[in-house]
Amino acid sequence: MEAVVQFVQKSNANTAAVALFGAIGLATVALKTLSLLRVLVDVFLRSGINLKKYGAGRGGWAVVTGASDGIGKEFAFQLASKKLNLVLVSRTASKLKAIAEEIEQKYNVETKIYAMDFAKGADQDYQDLKKLLDPIEVNVLVNNVGTNHEIPTPFEQETNEIMKNIVEVNINAAMKMTKIVVPQMIARKNGLIINLGSFAGLVPTPYLSVYSGSKAFLSSWSQAIGAELAPMGVHVQNVNTFFVVSAMSKIRKASMLIPFPKPYVRAVLGQIGISGGASTPFTSTPYYGHALANWVIDNLFTRSYWVKHNYDIQTDIRKRALRKREREAAAAKNQ
Repeated sequence: MEAVVQFVQKSNANTAAVALFGAIGLATVALKTLSLLRVLVDVFLRSGINLKKYGAGRGGWAVVTGASDGIGKEFAFQLASKKLNLVLVSRTASKLKAIAEEIEQKYNVETKIYAMDFAKGADQDYQDLKKLLDPIEVNVLVNNVGTNHEIPTPFEQETNEIMKNIVEVNINAAMKMTKIVVPQMIARKNGLIINLGSFAGLVPTPYLSVYSGSKAFLSSWSQAIGAELAPMGVHVQNVNTFFVVSAMSKIRKASMLIPFPKPYVRAVLGQIGISGGASTPFTSTPYYGHALANWVIDNLFTRSYWVKHNYDIQTDIRKRALRKREREAAAAKNQ
């Protein structure tokens, strides 16, 4: 009889354990499902803060770095279409002048240009920019300028020049530009700072270690200053970006995960203040394909898996890039 009682007690305990783990599993699935639904609502149904709050249509100015090509150029045109005056900053004066003239004719807004090489990090350039920006009402700053490794490269083989350029352009430029404009934003208790981040800052990317580290810095720094500046009326948003068709990405064909700059920037500007697929504070992943990818990374598999996944991708890209270099070298030798 005692053995029967023990068997029943043990069976009841096993049943309770199974029920408990089943309930936990259902709760986990339910929470994951709700988080995915939130992402879908964010990217397809919700609208962000209207740019009128940041001076659009009432004489406000936006500053865009890396404005002569790709995403930066698209930011310039779409901000101008919202009736923000533009300060365009990039390396090539001729490109900036042509873009500024087109924007003025098309959207009837004012423009200013300043040509500088962010990789040099010259103090005089930043001093001159401060003189240019202090007298105008800068409501929006888009820290878009960026650079990357030429090809995926092991850290110990990367050149000091490329490492220096990545740090100067991706980190120092964002901090220095923000330092210039944020005092006047604080004084007016109004401003928007958009930092162009990367999935490489979300998941470490082997063979792009310096670039990946620079974007991880940008993510952490954006969260820190975002918390500091929010009570003062200044909104900081690190935009977690996957691939976009551009010269820097070297991708020419668009897909669900890789948009052209126009729809990508439209998503960013249409969802200011909405997290989309991002799970970290003061961060957004507004483009639907990127948002879903961000959700998958956050909710499926482990970070070790994703780091290994990035390792495999970059290893393959590096092999193909090295073979291409060999072919080009052989072709040049035979000419």
